Amino acid sequence: MALTADIIRTWRAPRTVIRRLLDQGRREDRAVAFVMIACFLIFVAQWPRLSRIANGFEPSPWPPEINFEGMMTYTFYAVVIMLPLVMYGLAAVAHLVARALGGQGSWYAARLSLFWALLTTTPLLLLHGLVRGFIGPGTQSVLIGGIWAVVFGYIWIQCMRETEAP
Repeated sequence: MALTADIIRTWRAPRTVIRRLLDQGRREDRAVAFVMIACFLIFVAQWPRLSRIANGFEPSPWPPEINFEGMMTYTFYAVVIMLPLVMYGLAAVAHLVARALGGQGSWYAARLSLFWALLTTTPLLLLHGLVRGFIGPGTQSVLIGGIWAVVFGYIWIQCMRETEAP
């Protein structure tokens, strides 16, 4: 099945899709690919905001000597290099919490649940990036970010419920 079709299907039935992914067997390469694709798309979503900052439309959180290329470099490092490592740690903590609550899943299932939830919600993060780039910080940006957080949380919890079920 195509990845994009699974992403769309996940928005309607996350438990069904994650169960089908788990039934395909333990594939660490797939899990790593999911988190890396998601992180790269999150990096791409930052480009409009970074361009806005570099052109002086909003204050820069970086020192004044950092130019657009420097902002891109630091953002790439943070999102594409460090964020996957943070996601691995978060998946481990989520698995330990689920196990304490009676979950029966595996470490791999917890990773897959988190990585898949992140990947399936990246379209909202891309929209958030466009809003930040064209409109700037404000109510619209907070609203899209809040919608992303709710959808991400819902999909992740549903995936964890399916993968940790006895």
